[in-house]
Amino acid sequence: MEATGGGVLSYLVDLANALCDEFDIYIAYGRRKETPANLESLFNNKIHLIPVRNFTRSINLKKDIAAFFELKKIAKKIKPDIVHLNSSKAGAIGRFAFNGNRVPLFYTPHGYSFLMSNYSSSKQKLFEAIEKICTLRTCTTISCGKSEYKATLKLTKNALNIDNGINIKELDELIKLNQNKIVKKDKPLTVFTLSRMSFQKNPELFNEIAKRLPDVKFVWIGDGELKDELTAPNIEVTGWLNRKDAVSKAMEADVFLLTSLWEGLPISLLEAMYMKKLCIVSDVVGNRDVINEFNGYRCSNLDQYIHILNNLKNKKMPEDKINQAHKEIIENYNSIIMANKYKNIYINSLQ
Repeated sequence: MEATGGGVLSYLVDLANALCDEFDIYIAYGRRKETPANLESLFNNKIHLIPVRNFTRSINLKKDIAAFFELKKIAKKIKPDIVHLNSSKAGAIGRFAFNGNRVPLFYTPHGYSFLMSNYSSSKQKLFEAIEKICTLRTCTTISCGKSEYKATLKLTKNALNIDNGINIKELDELIKLNQNKIVKKDKPLTVFTLSRMSFQKNPELFNEIAKRLPDVKFVWIGDGELKDELTAPNIEVTGWLNRKDAVSKAMEADVFLLTSLWEGLPISLLEAMYMKKLCIVSDVVGNRDVINEFNGYRCSNLDQYIHILNNLKNKKMPEDKINQAHKEIIENYNSIIMANKYKNIYINSLQ
């Protein structure tokens, strides 16, 4: 595991907790600013957490080499039967540290670095070249969404897809605690998002939408390096909240807004769909895998966002889209289905 924060952490918590009764699970991880202080408490006490001091988000040759040897040392001690790498950095270091000829090796990118538009074209080409070199190792790439799977097939045919899923049972419990927070008809239209304030999440566009709609309340649950871009007076910035408080804040809103420049398969979107919040998202990779004309709205420019939100000010929500989105989460994007698929893959790899 490369890092513990955001949607990747939610994915890992749900997957590990669902499988820890049948597998002895060790998680080697790095920390980021958004890593919760109570990280250990999120995981079942059967799961072993091992910090990797030299995991970093960016390329750092000295630290990357040190992380390589840290992983080798950890593996030598625990002697894993299966290795599953998560995120691009762990995927690169881990595929050189291990090889699937000895133990089954799996890799989930959670969004390829070479598809991220915050990098220059030269860096994107470098990241793509690294991914291509890494495919020379014996490893199965398990994508977390259909768009990521299509990108994977251009790199290697040794590929599978398992859509991300959310922990419906846990979310139900939090929703029940906050039923009284559901927005009342006489309150202004409230729009929220939940993520780190980074280039990927496009806070500049979120802010512009808010400026154009001064009578709508906007809420950003999270924090990050681009916090200063949220200058509109009708935006409330909560900072990072614990799980219970974040769901409580989301329950107060009517609409979930995602202005990302790219996505893998966003957990925050899946959870908003299950919470029956109308979802309006950017028409980009990842979001397209989930949102369509029947379960929400995709937008390609500022005017489209403004037009849709203006039409929602009277609180007449398209219940057919909201209910369809909720239904699709139950049937396709829940963590029980996700975990069972991984379980079958892991078991088959040992036979």
